[in-house]
Amino acid sequence: MPARPVARGIHSPLVYPPSPPHDGGLLDVGDGQRLAWETCGNPRGKPAVVLHGGPGSGVTPWWHGFLDPARYRIVLLDQRGAGRSTPSAQDPRTDLGPNTTAHLVADLEVLRAHLGIERWLVLGGSWGATLGLTYAVQHPTRVSELVLFAVTTTRRVDVEWLTRGVSRFFPEAFARFVAGVAEGERGGDLSAAYARLLASPDPRVRERAALDWCAWEDAIVALEEDPVPSPTFADPAFRYGFARVVTHYFSHAAFQPDDAILGRLDRLRDVPGVLVHGRLDLAGPPDTAWHLARGWPAARLVVVGGVGHAGSDAMNAAVVAATDGFATRS
Repeated sequence: MPARPVARGIHSPLVYPPSPPHDGGLLDVGDGQRLAWETCGNPRGKPAVVLHGGPGSGVTPWWHGFLDPARYRIVLLDQRGAGRSTPSAQDPRTDLGPNTTAHLVADLEVLRAHLGIERWLVLGGSWGATLGLTYAVQHPTRVSELVLFAVTTTRRVDVEWLTRGVSRFFPEAFARFVAGVAEGERGGDLSAAYARLLASPDPRVRERAALDWCAWEDAIVALEEDPVPSPTFADPAFRYGFARVVTHYFSHAAFQPDDAILGRLDRLRDVPGVLVHGRLDLAGPPDTAWHLARGWPAARLVVVGGVGHAGSDAMNAAVVAATDGFATRS
Protein backbone atom coordinates (compact mmCIF):
# COMPACT_ATOMS: atom_id res chain seq x y z
CA MET A 1 0.00 0.00 0.00
CA PRO A 2 1.07 3.62 -0.08
CA ALA A 3 4.49 3.93 1.45
CA ARG A 4 4.36 7.21 3.32
CA PRO A 5 3.66 5.97 6.87
CA VAL A 6 6.15 3.16 6.69
CA ALA A 7 8.79 4.10 4.15
CA ARG A 8 9.39 7.80 4.59
CA GLY A 9 8.05 8.38 8.02
CA ILE A 10 5.63 10.92 9.31
CA HIS A 11 6.99 14.45 9.61
CA SER A 12 6.99 14.26 13.39
CA PRO A 13 9.62 13.45 16.00
CA LEU A 14 10.48 9.89 16.87
CA VAL A 15 9.19 8.73 20.25
CA TYR A 16 12.26 6.58 20.89
CA PRO A 17 15.62 7.46 19.31
CA PRO A 18 17.31 5.08 16.87
CA SER A 19 19.71 2.68 18.54
CA PRO A 20 22.87 1.35 16.87
CA PRO A 21 22.71 -2.20 15.52
CA HIS A 22 24.51 -4.88 17.50
CA ASP A 23 24.20 -7.57 14.81
CA GLY A 24 23.24 -7.85 11.17
CA GLY A 25 24.13 -9.11 7.74
CA LEU A 26 22.81 -10.60 4.53
CA LEU A 27 20.86 -13.83 4.99
CA ASP A 28 20.64 -16.32 2.11
CA VAL A 29 16.98 -17.38 1.91
CA GLY A 30 17.19 -19.25 -1.41
CA ASP A 31 16.09 -18.32 -4.92
CA GLY A 32 19.27 -16.26 -5.19
CA GLN A 33 17.87 -13.84 -2.60
CA ARG A 34 19.85 -12.35 0.28
CA LEU A 35 17.94 -10.38 2.91
CA ALA A 36 19.51 -7.43 4.69
CA TRP A 37 18.73 -7.58 8.41
CA GLU A 38 19.92 -6.10 11.68
CA THR A 39 19.09 -6.22 15.36
CA CYS A 40 19.25 -3.33 17.78
CA GLY A 41 17.94 -2.35 21.18
CA ASN A 42 18.37 -4.73 24.11
CA PRO A 43 19.95 -8.06 23.03
CA ARG A 44 18.12 -9.70 25.96
CA GLY A 45 14.89 -7.82 25.43
CA LYS A 46 11.56 -9.02 24.13
CA PRO A 47 11.91 -9.88 20.41
CA ALA A 48 9.99 -7.71 17.95
CA VAL A 49 10.18 -7.79 14.16
CA VAL A 50 9.47 -4.73 12.01
CA LEU A 51 7.65 -5.14 8.68
CA HIS A 52 7.99 -2.15 6.39
CA GLY A 53 5.42 -1.06 3.88
CA GLY A 54 5.20 -0.47 0.20
CA PRO A 55 5.72 -3.28 -0.59
CA GLY A 56 9.23 -2.50 -1.70
CA SER A 57 10.01 0.56 0.41
CA GLY A 58 12.67 -0.87 2.71
CA VAL A 59 13.12 -0.18 6.39
CA THR A 60 14.35 3.17 7.78
CA PRO A 61 15.58 4.41 11.19
CA TRP A 62 12.14 6.00 11.66
CA TRP A 63 10.84 2.58 12.67
CA HIS A 64 12.98 2.54 15.82
CA GLY A 65 10.71 5.19 17.30
CA PHE A 66 7.88 2.74 17.95
CA LEU A 67 9.83 0.35 20.19
CA ASP A 68 11.59 0.98 23.49
CA PRO A 69 15.22 -0.04 22.86
CA ALA A 70 15.70 -0.73 26.57
CA ARG A 71 12.98 -3.38 26.55
CA TYR A 72 12.88 -4.77 23.02
CA ARG A 73 15.29 -6.76 20.88
CA ILE A 74 14.35 -5.06 17.63
CA VAL A 75 14.71 -7.01 14.38
CA LEU A 76 14.61 -5.01 11.14
CA LEU A 77 14.80 -6.37 7.62
CA ASP A 78 14.46 -5.23 4.04
CA GLN A 79 11.98 -7.48 2.24
CA ARG A 80 12.90 -9.06 -1.09
CA GLY A 81 13.94 -6.54 -3.72
CA ALA A 82 13.91 -3.64 -1.25
CA GLY A 83 16.50 -1.57 0.55
CA ARG A 84 19.85 -3.31 0.90
CA SER A 85 18.52 -6.79 0.08
CA THR A 86 19.75 -8.35 -3.14
CA PRO A 87 19.03 -8.60 -5.96
CA SER A 88 17.49 -5.15 -5.98
CA ALA A 89 14.24 -4.37 -7.77
CA GLN A 90 15.90 -1.13 -8.78
CA ASP A 91 17.74 -3.16 -11.41
CA PRO A 92 15.29 -3.76 -14.30
CA ARG A 93 17.04 -7.07 -14.98
CA THR A 94 15.99 -8.45 -11.56
CA ASP A 95 13.37 -11.18 -11.89
CA LEU A 96 10.43 -10.49 -9.57
CA GLY A 97 9.09 -14.03 -9.98
CA PRO A 98 10.49 -15.26 -6.64
CA ASN A 99 9.00 -12.27 -4.84
CA THR A 100 5.52 -13.06 -3.52
CA THR A 101 3.76 -12.92 -0.17
CA ALA A 102 4.45 -16.63 0.33
CA HIS A 103 8.16 -15.98 -0.19
CA LEU A 104 8.14 -13.11 2.31
CA VAL A 105 6.34 -15.21 4.93
CA ALA A 106 8.85 -18.02 4.47
CA ASP A 107 11.70 -15.51 4.76
CA LEU A 108 10.43 -14.41 8.17
CA GLU A 109 10.55 -17.98 9.40
CA VAL A 110 14.09 -18.42 8.08
CA LEU A 111 15.19 -15.22 9.81
CA ARG A 112 13.43 -16.11 13.07
CA ALA A 113 15.14 -19.49 13.17
CA HIS A 114 18.48 -17.93 12.24
CA LEU A 115 18.22 -15.58 15.23
CA GLY A 116 17.08 -18.32 17.60
CA ILE A 117 13.82 -16.55 18.40
CA GLU A 118 10.86 -18.68 19.49
CA ARG A 119 8.17 -15.98 19.32
CA TRP A 120 8.20 -12.30 18.50
CA LEU A 121 5.92 -9.30 18.48
CA VAL A 122 5.08 -8.29 14.92
CA LEU A 123 4.95 -4.57 14.16
CA GLY A 124 3.79 -3.49 10.71
CA GLY A 125 2.16 -0.62 8.89
CA SER A 126 0.28 -0.35 5.61
CA TRP A 127 1.60 -3.21 3.43
CA GLY A 128 3.48 -4.35 6.54
CA ALA A 129 0.08 -4.93 8.16
CA THR A 130 -0.97 -7.19 5.28
CA LEU A 131 2.27 -9.15 5.57
CA GLY A 132 2.08 -9.28 9.37
CA LEU A 133 -1.49 -10.61 9.33
CA THR A 134 -0.67 -13.18 6.65
CA TYR A 135 2.36 -14.36 8.62
CA ALA A 136 0.35 -14.51 11.86
CA VAL A 137 -2.53 -16.60 10.50
CA GLN A 138 -0.02 -19.04 9.02
CA HIS A 139 2.30 -19.16 12.05
CA PRO A 140 0.20 -18.10 15.06
CA THR A 141 2.39 -19.93 17.57
CA ARG A 142 5.36 -17.80 16.50
CA VAL A 143 3.62 -14.47 17.16
CA SER A 144 3.37 -13.14 20.71
CA GLU A 145 1.40 -10.01 19.73
CA LEU A 146 0.55 -7.91 16.69
CA VAL A 147 0.69 -4.12 16.53
CA LEU A 148 -0.50 -2.86 13.16
CA PHE A 149 -1.30 0.61 11.86
CA ALA A 150 -2.68 2.09 8.61
CA VAL A 151 -4.15 -1.38 8.28
CA THR A 152 -4.54 -3.00 4.87
CA THR A 153 -5.27 -6.48 3.53
CA THR A 154 -4.41 -5.93 -0.18
CA ARG A 155 -7.43 -7.80 -1.51
CA ARG A 156 -8.58 -7.14 -5.07
CA VAL A 157 -11.28 -4.84 -3.73
CA ASP A 158 -8.62 -2.88 -1.81
CA VAL A 159 -6.38 -2.53 -4.86
CA GLU A 160 -9.32 -1.48 -7.01
CA TRP A 161 -10.24 1.13 -4.43
CA LEU A 162 -6.82 2.75 -4.19
CA THR A 163 -6.15 2.69 -7.94
CA ARG A 164 -9.63 3.77 -9.03
CA GLY A 165 -12.33 4.09 -6.36
CA VAL A 166 -10.55 6.75 -4.34
CA SER A 167 -10.33 8.88 -7.49
CA ARG A 168 -13.68 10.39 -6.47
CA PHE A 169 -11.73 12.36 -3.87
CA PHE A 170 -8.80 13.16 -6.16
CA PRO A 171 -10.21 13.65 -9.68
CA GLU A 172 -7.42 15.93 -10.90
CA ALA A 173 -4.65 13.59 -9.75
CA PHE A 174 -6.51 10.58 -11.14
CA ALA A 175 -6.83 12.21 -14.56
CA ARG A 176 -3.05 12.53 -14.64
CA PHE A 177 -2.58 8.99 -13.29
CA VAL A 178 -4.86 7.27 -15.79
CA ALA A 179 -3.41 9.31 -18.66
CA GLY A 180 -0.13 7.54 -18.04
CA VAL A 181 -1.36 4.25 -19.51
CA ALA A 182 -2.54 3.37 -23.00
CA GLU A 183 -6.09 4.45 -23.78
CA GLY A 184 -7.23 0.85 -24.23
CA GLU A 185 -6.03 -0.05 -20.71
CA ARG A 186 -7.61 2.79 -18.80
CA GLY A 187 -10.73 0.84 -17.93
CA GLY A 188 -8.86 -2.22 -16.69
CA ASP A 189 -6.41 -3.11 -13.95
CA LEU A 190 -4.30 0.02 -13.63
CA SER A 191 -1.69 -1.61 -11.41
CA ALA A 192 -1.14 -4.29 -14.07
CA ALA A 193 -0.94 -1.63 -16.78
CA TYR A 194 1.72 0.22 -14.83
CA ALA A 195 3.59 -3.01 -14.12
CA ARG A 196 3.85 -3.57 -17.87
CA LEU A 197 5.16 -0.05 -18.42
CA LEU A 198 7.74 -0.52 -15.68
CA ALA A 199 8.94 -3.67 -17.46
CA SER A 200 9.45 -1.82 -20.74
CA PRO A 201 12.86 -2.17 -22.44
CA ASP A 202 12.77 1.61 -22.95
CA PRO A 203 14.25 3.37 -19.88
CA ARG A 204 12.30 6.53 -20.69
CA VAL A 205 9.02 4.62 -20.51
CA ARG A 206 10.05 3.04 -17.21
CA GLU A 207 11.03 6.38 -15.70
CA ARG A 208 7.80 8.07 -16.79
CA ALA A 209 5.72 5.22 -15.34
CA ALA A 210 7.58 5.37 -12.02
CA LEU A 211 7.04 9.13 -11.81
CA ASP A 212 3.33 8.84 -12.58
CA TRP A 213 2.77 5.97 -10.14
CA CYS A 214 4.57 7.71 -7.28
CA ALA A 215 2.78 11.00 -7.95
CA TRP A 216 -0.52 9.15 -7.53
CA GLU A 217 0.68 7.60 -4.26
CA ASP A 218 1.71 11.03 -2.99
CA ALA A 219 -1.71 12.44 -3.86
CA ILE A 220 -3.89 9.81 -2.20
CA VAL A 221 -2.13 9.60 1.16
CA ALA A 222 -2.26 13.35 1.80
CA LEU A 223 -5.12 15.31 3.32
CA GLU A 224 -3.48 18.70 2.80
CA GLU A 225 -4.62 20.97 0.00
CA ASP A 226 -1.03 21.35 -1.26
CA PRO A 227 0.86 18.28 0.02
CA VAL A 228 4.64 18.25 0.07
CA PRO A 229 5.93 15.55 -2.33
CA SER A 230 7.79 12.73 -0.67
CA PRO A 231 11.54 13.43 -0.62
CA THR A 232 12.15 9.70 -0.98
CA PHE A 233 10.41 9.66 -4.34
CA ALA A 234 12.90 12.29 -5.55
CA ASP A 235 15.45 9.48 -5.89
CA PRO A 236 14.93 7.96 -9.38
CA ALA A 237 16.41 4.58 -8.39
CA PHE A 238 14.18 4.25 -5.31
CA ARG A 239 11.17 5.53 -7.23
CA TYR A 240 11.60 2.89 -9.93
CA GLY A 241 12.27 -0.05 -7.62
CA PHE A 242 9.41 0.90 -5.33
CA ALA A 243 6.87 1.32 -8.14
CA ARG A 244 8.02 -1.96 -9.67
CA VAL A 245 7.48 -4.00 -6.51
CA VAL A 246 4.20 -2.30 -5.59
CA THR A 247 2.62 -2.87 -8.98
CA HIS A 248 3.94 -6.45 -9.02
CA TYR A 249 2.07 -7.18 -5.79
CA PHE A 250 -1.02 -5.09 -6.48
CA SER A 251 -1.62 -6.56 -9.91
CA HIS A 252 -1.71 -10.01 -8.26
CA ALA A 253 -3.73 -8.96 -5.17
CA ALA A 254 -0.80 -9.94 -2.93
CA PHE A 255 -0.68 -13.37 -4.56
CA GLN A 256 -3.36 -14.79 -2.28
CA PRO A 257 -7.13 -15.25 -2.22
CA ASP A 258 -9.27 -12.48 -0.77
CA ASP A 259 -10.17 -14.57 2.29
CA ALA A 260 -6.54 -15.43 3.11
CA ILE A 261 -6.67 -13.18 6.18
CA LEU A 262 -10.30 -12.40 6.99
CA GLY A 263 -11.29 -16.03 6.47
CA ARG A 264 -8.69 -17.32 8.95
CA LEU A 265 -8.97 -14.94 11.88
CA ASP A 266 -9.95 -17.83 14.15
CA ARG A 267 -6.27 -18.78 14.11
CA LEU A 268 -5.51 -15.54 15.98
CA ARG A 269 -7.85 -16.22 18.91
CA ASP A 270 -4.89 -16.53 21.30
CA VAL A 271 -2.82 -13.69 19.78
CA PRO A 272 -3.45 -10.24 21.29
CA GLY A 273 -3.35 -7.35 18.88
CA VAL A 274 -3.81 -3.61 18.52
CA LEU A 275 -4.99 -2.05 15.25
CA VAL A 276 -4.39 1.69 14.87
CA HIS A 277 -6.12 3.41 11.99
CA GLY A 278 -6.87 6.94 10.83
CA ARG A 279 -10.53 7.86 10.53
CA LEU A 280 -9.83 9.78 7.31
CA ASP A 281 -7.56 7.21 5.70
CA LEU A 282 -8.72 7.49 2.10
CA ALA A 283 -6.06 5.13 0.72
CA GLY A 284 -7.13 2.37 3.09
CA PRO A 285 -10.64 3.03 4.44
CA PRO A 286 -11.18 2.12 8.12
CA ASP A 287 -13.82 -0.52 7.44
CA THR A 288 -11.03 -3.04 6.79
CA ALA A 289 -9.61 -2.56 10.29
CA TRP A 290 -13.14 -2.64 11.72
CA HIS A 291 -13.94 -5.99 10.06
CA LEU A 292 -10.64 -7.40 11.31
CA ALA A 293 -11.41 -6.35 14.87
CA ARG A 294 -14.93 -7.78 14.65
CA GLY A 295 -13.59 -11.18 13.66
CA TRP A 296 -10.64 -11.14 16.04
CA PRO A 297 -11.83 -10.76 19.66
CA ALA A 298 -8.24 -10.63 21.01
CA ALA A 299 -7.62 -7.43 19.04
CA ARG A 300 -8.37 -3.86 20.06
CA LEU A 301 -9.13 -1.21 17.43
CA VAL A 302 -7.96 2.36 17.96
CA VAL A 303 -9.41 4.83 15.45
CA VAL A 304 -7.61 8.18 15.40
CA GLY A 305 -9.84 11.07 14.36
CA GLY A 306 -8.88 13.53 11.64
CA VAL A 307 -5.95 11.40 10.43
CA GLY A 308 -5.22 9.92 7.00
CA HIS A 309 -2.87 7.22 5.76
CA ALA A 310 0.18 9.41 6.40
CA GLY A 311 -0.51 9.36 10.13
CA SER A 312 0.13 11.95 12.83
CA ASP A 313 1.69 12.44 16.25
CA ALA A 314 -1.49 11.07 17.82
CA MET A 315 -1.29 7.96 15.65
CA ASN A 316 2.38 7.50 16.55
CA ALA A 317 1.49 7.79 20.22
CA ALA A 318 -1.20 5.12 19.91
CA VAL A 319 1.26 2.70 18.28
CA VAL A 320 3.87 3.36 20.97
CA ALA A 321 1.28 2.91 23.72
CA ALA A 322 0.52 -0.51 22.26
CA THR A 323 4.15 -1.64 22.07
CA ASP A 324 4.85 -0.22 25.55
CA GLY A 325 1.85 -2.12 26.86
CA PHE A 326 3.11 -5.40 25.43
CA ALA A 327 6.77 -4.88 26.42
CA THR A 328 6.45 -6.67 29.76
CA ARG A 329 3.93 -9.28 28.67
CA SER A 330 5.54 -12.73 28.80
